Amino acid sequence: MTLYFTKEHEWIRVEGDQATVGISNHAQEALGDIVFAEVPEAGKQLSKGAEAAVVESVKAASDVYSPVSGKVISVNAALADKPETINEDAYGEGWILVVQPEDAEQLNELLSPDDYAELLEGEDH
Repeated sequence: MTLYFTKEHEWIRVEGDQATVGISNHAQEALGDIVFAEVPEAGKQLSKGAEAAVVESVKAASDVYSPVSGKVISVNAALADKPETINEDAYGEGWILVVQPEDAEQLNELLSPDDYAELLEGEDH
């Protein structure tokens, strides 16, 4: 299991030929209380960097971008009734979708947890 991040604050956890996607803890904190999550349909083809989902908080709506190209094989339908799960457990039960990546090489373009921490430190200054 390998965890990567995007500069837009999505995370992707790779397990075998599947990858789970969500938004980072930093992103959910910045958004505040999440009140709605729109997830894609299973089977949808996603392009790297394209909109994959939308999360809305009391502050704003925010697009969630796909960290890799691939086919959506599962979505977190529980978010329809409990979108606040993203706030409560961003890296666990608050996952948004599972994608089957088309090109594992795209993962090399993402940030490691250490690189992501450095990015956040840069944003705080």
